Order: sequence, then structure tokens, then C-alpha cells
Amino acid sequence: MKKKSVAILVALLMVFLAACGSSQNSGKNASNTPQPAPVNTDANGNQNAADDDELLPEEGAKLVVWESKEEKPFIEAIGKKFEELYGVPVTVEEVPGGDQGGRLATDGPAGLAADILTMPHDHIGPAATAGLILPNDYFEEETRATMVESAIIASTYNGILYGYPKSVETYALFYNKELISEPPATWEEVIEFAKSYNDPANNKFAIMFENGNFYFGYPFVASYGGYVFGNDGSDGSDLGVNTEGAVKGFEVFQSLKEILPLNTGDITWDVKTQLFTDGKLAMNIDGPWAVSTFRDQVDFGIAPLPAMEDGVPSISFSGVKSYYVNSYSKYPNAARLFAYFASSLENQLINYEMTGIIPAHKEAGEDERIKNDPIVSGFFEQFTYSHPMPSIPEMQNVWEPMAAAMTTIWNDGADVRQTLDTTANTIKQRISSSN
Repeated sequence: MKKKSVAILVALLMVFLAACGSSQNSGKNASNTPQPAPVNTDANGNQNAADDDELLPEEGAKLVVWESKEEKPFIEAIGKKFEELYGVPVTVEEVPGGDQGGRLATDGPAGLAADILTMPHDHIGPAATAGLILPNDYFEEETRATMVESAIIASTYNGILYGYPKSVETYALFYNKELISEPPATWEEVIEFAKSYNDPANNKFAIMFENGNFYFGYPFVASYGGYVFGNDGSDGSDLGVNTEGAVKGFEVFQSLKEILPLNTGDITWDVKTQLFTDGKLAMNIDGPWAVSTFRDQVDFGIAPLPAMEDGVPSISFSGVKSYYVNSYSKYPNAARLFAYFASSLENQLINYEMTGIIPAHKEAGEDERIKNDPIVSGFFEQFTYSHPMPSIPEMQNVWEPMAAAMTTIWNDGADVRQTLDTTANTIKQRISSSN
């Protein structure tokens, strides 16, 4: 299976299905779908494919997929292709990626969750620990061979590969070329530009980012040497959000209110997206999921985040999105096949063209459409200055306290050292209570 193209696999499957159809005088409906391969049963009572048998969907299978608003049109198109090949209907329900892990925890055991989810990689730990997702076992060898290493690492928990990687991502600087010809290289340059551009009374701002969201606040922790968890994010007992480096970074964060005089609650994704689209916001820190929103609306470029003082690169969070199979799915074979199918090279390139995502497939990086795309190449440059979000369960105790700290430091001008010390104690208490 190594290096075998999806086109070949699809062709073989079509031949196989055609042969079955000929012998059984069947169409692509559920009643004539080939019988499933022999299966094993896992600890959760779910069926797993036998290693030596070809994986086929269960008779009468039908699938539900959770996907974000931005990628819903893509996954609906892929769902139709999947049904044409396998005779398995696919329904797509819109659920933000950040909400899917929580929904799975409650709806999975109740039999109400989707068969396939598209969680960011930092949600794997809690889901795997609770037995909510199935390992990527049947397609493991091919997945490891075809996806970029960082995507494999991020889709793995405790040595077990769970995900079917589909994209890698980080955030970077969107800049309106009609308002600012060259992107500032440092925050000092951003401040100088803002002094002549800002006009808050008319909703004109030099730059915006979600300043109450720790995902976008991580550069102020990490760029000067702070960290969330030690040992590359895997040691939940080593918390580094109040180290000297983090304090120095958040002092920079606090100083930026001079050029962005709005409270955190006033800077939402919708607000800054509308301002950037209207040509009133010169620079917007966002991720590749926003590209499709601005394409054909704004003449924009993508650049790395402004560097800190002394040219210190801004370190962003990076993430990997993968498909995961709900361990409570009634159709685990069909769900595995869909996750593998949707994450293929061909379909990742289609997703790139439809939504602007950065593919996780190795061969995608050699595709001319990717190599010559200034948008994707801009994200790739920032990606080299990024840290993967920790995927250990302790991470779930970090987001809310750090968002609260950012709000207090920004809105109230709170003492940075004291706020981060208090926040660190809160996070440690939450981790202790959850163990």
C-alpha cells in the first residue's frame, strides 16, 4: 500500500464494485452493497476490521460527519463522491471544530454523535483517554507513509495513531495591499504605522487579533522562552505560563492597547473580518480558514507575524486537523473508509482549492498549485516559527484561565506578573482536581 496513489485505489475499488454489481445485477444502493469483511470486536464492543481482509462498509451503512462552517461545502462534495463509490449516504452537520470534542464526550456514549469528527489535534488526549475515538489501525501504515511527520505526531496519543490528517495550520499576518504596501516586520513598525493610520472614531485600525483568545495569545508566552507545558508540551506537571519569558511577552501584549484601544469583548472574529473586508482594517491576524472569506474581496498578502523586540520571531501555535472515527459509531468500517477517503491526496488538494487549507499530505507540497501559491507559502513561513499545541488532557484546563488573564491584563491594565502567577495557580488547581 505504501506510496500507492488514491487514484489507483479508487480505480481498484470501482472495478471491484463493478464486478460485484455485474454478478449480483446490483446498483449502488444499500441493499446491493458488498457484504462487510470479517471483523473483530474491541473493548468498547465496536467492530474492527480484520487486518488481512479488505475493508468494506457494513451493509446498510449511513454516515454523519461533523464539520466546521468553513469546510462544510467541501465535505458535502466529498460525501457525494463517497456515496457514488460505496453506496453509503453521508450527512454533514455543521459543528465548529473546537466544540466537537466536548460534544463527542456527551453525545458519543448516547449514540447521538457523528460517525466522523474533524477535531484539532489538541483535543485527542481527552477523547482517547475516555475511549471515544478508534485508532487508525487499518490504514495506519499508509497514513504514516504519506502524511508529513508533524501531522502524524500530532494525530498520535500515547504511541497510538488515531487521526487521518487532513491539514496543518497556524496563523499569520493578513495585510491589505491597498492600505499598506509592505508588511511590517516588527511590532515597532506596526506601532509606527498605526500612529498615522488609526482612526477609531471611523472604525479604522492598523491591526486586530483576537486578544481575548489564548490561541492567538501564545506568541506572547512563547517568543521570549515561556511555555505552556514542559518537555515539548507533554509534561503536565511542568507549567510555564508565568516564567520570566512569559511575563516579558505579556508586557509587550499589554503595551499594544495603545494602538488597539478596544476591549477584548469588542474584538471578535466577525468584527475584524468585516472591517478587513470593508477596507478599514489594514492588518488582520488570522488563519488559513479565513482565506476563502477574503478571496475576491480584498487584495491581500500573507506574511509572518510581526517580530518582538530585537527581531525575536513571534512563535505561534500550530495545529493539525484530522478526521477521527467515533468509537460508538454503528458503522466503524464505513467511517474508517470515509476518513481515509476524505484525507487522500486528491481530496486534500480539492479542499485546498475550495477553502485554502494547507494539506498535510507529503506529495501535496510538490504540487505546482501549492508551490506557486503566495498565500500558502506565507503560512508555511510562519509555520517554521510555530509550536504544536499540547495534546495532553491537562491542556483543557489552560484555555479559559489564560483567556481570562489576557482580558484582565488588556482591559484592566492589571499587573502582568501578579496576574500570570494567579492564573498559573488556577490552572494547577484545575489539573489537580481533574486527575
